[in-house]
Amino acid sequence: MALDALSRRSLVGGLLVAIAGGVAGYLVARGSTAAHAKGATTAANGYGAASGSGGGRLLAPVGQVPASGGLILTGPKIVLTRGSGGSVHGFSAVCTHQGCTVSAVAKDVISCPCHGSRFNAQTGAVIAGPAARPLPAIAVVVRGGRIYTT
Repeated sequence: MALDALSRRSLVGGLLVAIAGGVAGYLVARGSTAAHAKGATTAANGYGAASGSGGGRLLAPVGQVPASGGLILTGPKIVLTRGSGGSVHGFSAVCTHQGCTVSAVAKDVISCPCHGSRFNAQTGAVIAGPAARPLPAIAVVVRGGRIYTT
């Protein structure tokens, strides 16, 4: 009989410790930055569209971005593309599937080496998955033959 009482006390004590730990964990977690919602332009990998703060950061001379191709920057993970008509576009160089950096731009296609996702170099739209979301656009402008963020 003493064994049954001890077992019930142990069970109740353990249950109380588990509940107290769960409540404490919840209170700590709800105050963390991970618990707060991200902005609407934030991709799953944490890279969203560039803010329109002005200023403008020099990215590259236009001549470094081949027509129907692109240039992948690693400092800011940005891929710059240029259409055959000369239009310049900027996108996050981070694949929206699992966060790999894209590796190539050729024939108006941006390619990810990790799982084979392909994106339209003029719009960032998905051409082939597994990525389901387009590459987030990065606002760029050409001034004096150079490409800047806006």
